[in-house]
Amino acid sequence: MARRGSYAKGIAKREEILSVALERVASLGFRRTSIKDIADAVGLTQAGLLHYFDSKDELWVAILRRRDEDDKDAQWDAPDLAALLAAVVRHNTEVPGLVQMFVNLSAAAATDPEHPAHAYFRECYEAHRSRMTADFRGMQDDGRLRRDLDPEELASVLLAVSDGMQIQWLYDPTRDMAEHVELVTRLAMAEVTARS
Repeated sequence: MARRGSYAKGIAKREEILSVALERVASLGFRRTSIKDIADAVGLTQAGLLHYFDSKDELWVAILRRRDEDDKDAQWDAPDLAALLAAVVRHNTEVPGLVQMFVNLSAAAATDPEHPAHAYFRECYEAHRSRMTADFRGMQDDGRLRRDLDPEELASVLLAVSDGMQIQWLYDPTRDMAEHVELVTRLAMAEVTARS
């Protein structure tokens, strides 16, 4: 029984660490959030905190995964995945530190296949591209999306616009990330709308 209790306490502590880390990165920023700050906030030493993760980079990946779970659980008001992407990007303006973390990891560190975040980003892009491609095919089937567009290419372009606008937004917060994502969607639907 003691072993089972220890295991449950370990899971609870890991969840506490992730919740605190997610909140701190979102509000303070990726660069201003240290392992020491997170450890202090949850009553652990830095070594004690890293006992729950293989490395600092593994912690960052776990934070991104937690963010994804929270976003998936949120009730987004969106008629399709393109609109959902715009809603998520719009939400990201409320969590600039997480945008900074995403950009830093995806555009630099995680491009190295040996980095712990590499597999995470590959999986994310593949999953998003696949879901969006299927959604765009459905939109083509019911006449809401131009038929001369390749759904997979459109999905890739929308993801690229989303990521690129996040980088621009970090330099200039007056840039409306979601507006640009929605622009690509409107362009993809323009011919259909014009005929209606």
